[in-house]
Amino acid sequence: MQAAKYFSVIIASTIKFIGGPLAGMALGLSWLETAICTVTGMMLSVLAITFAGAALEALKRRYQKQRPKRFSRRTRLAIRVWKASGLAGIALLTPLVLTPIGGTVLAVSFKVHKGQILLYMLISATFWAIIQTLAIYQLPVLKGFFS
Repeated sequence: MQAAKYFSVIIASTIKFIGGPLAGMALGLSWLETAICTVTGMMLSVLAITFAGAALEALKRRYQKQRPKRFSRRTRLAIRVWKASGLAGIALLTPLVLTPIGGTVLAVSFKVHKGQILLYMLISATFWAIIQTLAIYQLPVLKGFFS
């Protein structure tokens, strides 16, 4: 039965990082179990996108009807973050703002080495999983909600 709880937290955090700590608390896992499952979930999506990134990009180009705008608002923001802080900035923002999939796609699009993507995302996922899980487990409002 514990495996199903772990799997639920892992799946929740592959898509939206904050879903891991929320699911872990709702399922009654300890903060450490929740943090580990949250990191595992994010890293699963990072691994999948990192190693399938080139194939996905080629597939997108093949079926795209028209050329995208060279500089949209979104690409300008991505370039600004990249120039200011590089991969470390993207990795730091991934769990909070970009989602595991979005941050990894952004890192892959800047042609960063796969090993670097995995390392920086692992460090970021571990840091934010501990911070967010402990913060959520300490909120008295949420304790009453899930009890």
